[in-house]
Amino acid sequence: MEQRLSVITLGAQDLQAMRNFYIEKFGWKPVAENKDIIFFKLNGFLLSLYGRKELAEFAKVPAAGNGFRSFVLAYMVDSKEKVEELYALFKSRGVKILKEPEAPPFGGYCFLMQDLEGNIWEISWNTFIPLDEKGNVITHLPIDHL
Repeated sequence: MEQRLSVITLGAQDLQAMRNFYIEKFGWKPVAENKDIIFFKLNGFLLSLYGRKELAEFAKVPAAGNGFRSFVLAYMVDSKEKVEELYALFKSRGVKILKEPEAPPFGGYCFLMQDLEGNIWEISWNTFIPLDEKGNVITHLPIDHL
C-alpha cells in the first residue's frame, strides 16, 4: 500500500453546527455536500464531516464515548509570525484555545485549539517539517539527536 491519505472523516454529533464551524471559523468552503455528509478539499486529501452515530454504524462500532480522541489534527505554517496571525484570528472568532502559543522544547512555535465538538487542532511552525511553496509537507527532518 502506498504511503498516502485520501480522506479523514470526523464523526459529528451535530453535523450542521460542525459544517457552520468550519465555514465560519476556518473560512473553508465545501466542495461537495448533501444532508448527510460534507467534504472539504484540503491539500491532496479530503476532510469530511459525517454524523457520529451513522459513522459508528458504518464502521460497526459503538458510538458511545467522548473526551480525548487519541489524535490531533495539525496545520503547519512556515513561520512563528504566521502562527501568531492565526492565533489572533481564531481567538477573535471565539474558537476555544487549549494551549497558548509557545515554543516547545524541540523548537518551532505552536498553539492548540478545539473545534465545536472537541477535535484538537495544532497550529504549528516546526523547524523539522519543511513545507513546499503550497504549504504541503515535504518530509520530516531527522530528530534522532533530540
